[in-house]
Amino acid sequence: MSQVVAVCIGEQTQKRKKQVQEGRLVYNWGLDGDAHASKGHRQVSLLAQESIDKMREEGLEVKAGDFAENLTTEGINLVELPVGTVLKIGENIRLEVTQIGKECHDRCAIFYQVGDCVMPREGIFARVLAGGEVKPGDSVEILDREGPEER
Repeated sequence: MSQVVAVCIGEQTQKRKKQVQEGRLVYNWGLDGDAHASKGHRQVSLLAQESIDKMREEGLEVKAGDFAENLTTEGINLVELPVGTVLKIGENIRLEVTQIGKECHDRCAIFYQVGDCVMPREGIFARVLAGGEVKPGDSVEILDREGPEER
């Protein structure tokens, strides 16, 4: 089963985020209280626990939130989801994938803090289509694999 394993919030951008027991995703905004929340296309960031585990295998002492992701998932290959994919989290939350990876022109603070940053390669970004409370253990389901131009 694919699920959320961590919800992470940060007061500053490009910094490690702290894990919280529960968060609130707000329609067309992002994670309430997070520095990245905005009306843009990168309202929420997601990273797979499997990506974090790869960094741990390389000797880095990292955990969920250390790469500034909002939601850490498990059991879903995020980087293979096409832009436009809709994810259902729990019963009510809907996220639309808007970007896969990101371009980093300079090494970010995360790179200097942990020695590498997997987010540009394996993180994804989404906008909130339907909000709600999110917590570790919530299921994650792919509702739509079609790109926006094919819907």
